[in-house]
Amino acid sequence: MGQILHGSATTTEAVRRAIQNSQASLRELAGRYGINQKTVAKWRRRTSACDAAMGPKAPHSTVLGKEEEALVVAFRKHTLLPLDDCLYTLQATVPRLTRSSLHRCFQRHGISRLPETGGDKPAKKTFKAYPIGYFHLDIAEVRTEEGKLYLFVAIDRTSKFAYAELHERANRRTATDFLKVLIKAVPYKIHTVLTDNGIQFTDLPKNRIGPTAQWRAHMFDMLCDANGIEHRLTRPNHPWTNGQVERMNRTLKEATVKRYHYGTHAQLKEHLHAFLMAYNFAKRLKTLRGLTPYEHICKVWTTKPYQFRLNPLHHSLGLNT
Repeated sequence: MGQILHGSATTTEAVRRAIQNSQASLRELAGRYGINQKTVAKWRRRTSACDAAMGPKAPHSTVLGKEEEALVVAFRKHTLLPLDDCLYTLQATVPRLTRSSLHRCFQRHGISRLPETGGDKPAKKTFKAYPIGYFHLDIAEVRTEEGKLYLFVAIDRTSKFAYAELHERANRRTATDFLKVLIKAVPYKIHTVLTDNGIQFTDLPKNRIGPTAQWRAHMFDMLCDANGIEHRLTRPNHPWTNGQVERMNRTLKEATVKRYHYGTHAQLKEHLHAFLMAYNFAKRLKTLRGLTPYEHICKVWTTKPYQFRLNPLHHSLGLNT
């Protein structure tokens, strides 16, 4: 069985045991094994032939004080949040905290892995990598005291940049106008949109072939063709194919109509706009390695400016109207 020695080792365990059992002088043993006399003396004093443990005898953080480390450990045990979520939350209290120092702290206290909460989990499948500009689109219903509204939502598959609008109707004209505003609101080129098979986005399957398709095109498809956008459709009755925007729908609802009561449509629109601004420009996401969606967009701009219509660093905050 092979031995695991540190990088600077000049002896093996067999040589060390031979030194410990030999009665020869330091000079003779050093010459025999081609090592320094100090090395011979060191191994002769030891009772074991194994490398001694390196590092501090009592590990402690060089970044966190005792009170701060206790706070970090208590926060992890109480919230059971993932590492990155703990980092983003605690950095407001401990500005010098880094991801590596937080991970080492969790390891020292035996809480680096969260407990399993369920049974066997299915293997996760990763999304195919795409350049920014691949948007998922969907429509959801929300209500205020004044009645029903349709929530049009779009989210970029790569940058996670989200855009949403509220409308009183959900028809072809509204969906097409929503895409027009989205194209202007995003600083880069949109190359693909993925939607379901709703009549707001495409014709019924029976009308996609034959004379109808030959002489009449859907408004949404015409806008996509005019802007060089590929329009993809999900499989019928497979909403999970468009899962990113379905999850964004849920996030928006949980932050608005499922948590608060709105007396007017205007109140909901104002709150929705505020949430999207905070999400796009302030919420750091684990999937973007701790960047906000707009920070990720600006990072891509520095390496691939040809994908952009305008410089995102000059894209002012505010309503996209």
